Amino acid sequence: MHGEILPMIRMFLFGLMVLGLAACETTKGAGRDLQKAGQTISNTARNVQNSI
Repeated sequence: MHGEILPMIRMFLFGLMVLGLAACETTKGAGRDLQKAGQTISNTARNVQNSI
């Protein structure tokens, strides 16, 4: 019984680790995109303010 379950638990934990790493990279990329969008909004607001 234990001989069959242990490899399954190991594979499950390995799968969780891989998904966790993938989620970290996705979150990092989304953070960069949001930062770039924020900078664009700030630059546009600054340009409008300077033109008034």
